[in-house]
Amino acid sequence: MAYLQDEKPDADIVPALNLGDLDITTDEFILDEVDIHIQANLEDELVKEALKTGVDLRQYSKQVEAELQRIEQASIKDYIKESQNIASLHNQITACDSILERMEEMLSSFQSDLSSISSEIQTLQQQSVSMSVRLKNRQAVRSQLSQLVDELVVPSTMISVILDSPVTEQEFLEQLHELNNKINFAKELSFRETLACADIQDIVDRLKIKAVSKIREFILQKIYSFRKPMTNYQIPQNTLLKYRFFYQFLLANERTVAKEIRDEYVDTMSKIYYSYFKSYSSRLLKVQYEDVADKDDLMGVEDTAKKDILYSGFFSKPSLKSRNTIFTLGQRGAVLSPAELEAPILIPHAAQRGDCRYPYETLFRSQHYALLDNGCREYLFLSDFFMVAGNSALDLFNSVMGKTLSMFLKNMLTYVSDCYDSIAIFLCIHIILRFKAITAKRNIPALDKYWEAVLEMLWPRFELILEMNIQSIRNTDPQKLGVLDTRPHYITRRYAEFSSAIVSINQTFPNERTNTLLGQLQIEVENFVLKMAAEFPSRKDQLIFLINNYDMMLGVLMERAADDSKEVEGFQQLLRARTQEFIEEILAPPFGGMITFVKDSEALMEKGQLDKLRNDEVRITQLVRGFSSTWKQSVEALSQDVMRSFTNFKNGTSIIQGALTQLIQYYHGFHKVLSQPTFRSLAVRSELINLHHLMVEVKKHKPNF
Repeated sequence: MAYLQDEKPDADIVPALNLGDLDITTDEFILDEVDIHIQANLEDELVKEALKTGVDLRQYSKQVEAELQRIEQASIKDYIKESQNIASLHNQITACDSILERMEEMLSSFQSDLSSISSEIQTLQQQSVSMSVRLKNRQAVRSQLSQLVDELVVPSTMISVILDSPVTEQEFLEQLHELNNKINFAKELSFRETLACADIQDIVDRLKIKAVSKIREFILQKIYSFRKPMTNYQIPQNTLLKYRFFYQFLLANERTVAKEIRDEYVDTMSKIYYSYFKSYSSRLLKVQYEDVADKDDLMGVEDTAKKDILYSGFFSKPSLKSRNTIFTLGQRGAVLSPAELEAPILIPHAAQRGDCRYPYETLFRSQHYALLDNGCREYLFLSDFFMVAGNSALDLFNSVMGKTLSMFLKNMLTYVSDCYDSIAIFLCIHIILRFKAITAKRNIPALDKYWEAVLEMLWPRFELILEMNIQSIRNTDPQKLGVLDTRPHYITRRYAEFSSAIVSINQTFPNERTNTLLGQLQIEVENFVLKMAAEFPSRKDQLIFLINNYDMMLGVLMERAADDSKEVEGFQQLLRARTQEFIEEILAPPFGGMITFVKDSEALMEKGQLDKLRNDEVRITQLVRGFSSTWKQSVEALSQDVMRSFTNFKNGTSIIQGALTQLIQYYHGFHKVLSQPTFRSLAVRSELINLHHLMVEVKKHKPNF
């Protein structure tokens, strides 16, 4: 009720009315707006209902006002009725306000506490970052100092191993690596003027001196072991390669000792290689063939040149049993096969016990394969152990092998200057070319200059011997070569064997200069064959001689040379031309009349003048009857004569077949001529042999293999 009492004065206050808005006399009043307001009220549902029912508005207004008063009284009664609850609600709201005020104070206090904690957290975070930076700095310093201390400290294990352990122990090698690292580290620190370096310098120097002393003694012992007789020096070389770090240590820390070891090795191995190869070369020469070619063993020299020379003194060089063997390759070319080229070297004393003898090129191959094998191994050892490459490696190799290579070249010059065996020289050239390819494949350049020097020595000698043979054939006098014979001449056989040998060898590494000289030799041989053929009185014998020689040379060449080589093609053309000429020559005696008549008739037929032979009926009758009666006997005699004349049965058979084929062609031409209108009325035409019958009969006379 007190609350209501506080509210009552407010209810008695009547606010002053402001009727300014209702003043219709004012200038601001607008009738249009009033109309709009009235119109809007008329739209109201209650107003519409009142107007529709015809209610009196005054009465209705009073009624509404009374209703409002009644509602107001009822509302007041409800308010009074609920006054207790309202007062309780007011008290509760007041209590809540006090509680909320206290919570506000607590939250304000908590907020201030949180602000304080946040600042403390920031402080702690800053302290943590600072501590982390200090920790990292200390760790970095610690790692540097730890590494420095580890590198500076010389452990007792290292001292005891370097002083007491043999150099061949793995532990010594490991500690030597560590000592080398400490020496390098001490040098690096000395450049930085680190004071701690002075504390270990003395002990490191003494350990270095001890290690150098032990390593020097070990390596020199291995080098001295090379000098023992019958020593396989590859075994101590392999041992040195196992300890190649020893020389690296010496080179880095004691160059004078390293140079001493290098010089001692070069001096020792140079003498060993020189002694070994000198002894091996001299022993190889003892198993060489005693029969060697001399300046008289040339292609154009007759076989009888030495028969009149019986004995020219006790010290005369024995002559060859057969000069033809100088120009024949035979099995000598096998030395160039891959299996033989890299076969084990010859053992001279074993060959002597077995009384074996070898041609020079076989000894040359064995000697130079030993050089190639040892040279490649030595170059690789020098590059690996002494840590050299390029020109330095080549210079060191020449220091070791130079004396041996000079001895080889000197011996080669001695042999070459007195050698007349061109096939041996040419085989040696191709052995060197193949060995040169092997070293290139192995990527070993050490022997390249030596190979070139040998080739520069061999090529001119080979060309000189070849030119001497060419000149010997050019100077040959056919009248001094003994009795004439249509069989293949021994000089052409020499040429064929020699040419086929050179061509077959030259195929792998072609040389234009060699081909040129062979071309000159071929020209001289062709001229020689023609000169020899001119010595025969009859053309038939000349052709037989030419065909026999061409066929023999072609057969020998085709055994070794390619079918498309210049030599083969040249002799094939010569053989075909001479064979065709010989066929005409042997057909002329028995069938010459018919052949001449056919050729003359065909010439006149081309000119349309065949009537000139109309009066030759007697001649034609003789030709027809003569051929019919004698052709079988003539063919038989021709076949026997050809087979007697040619040494090559296959070639003789081919000539007979060519001759019979040519005969049938001539007889076919004879038929063709007599079938012309000029001779068609001749009665003797009925005596002509049927061409098909003739071919069948001729086949019976062809020789069979």
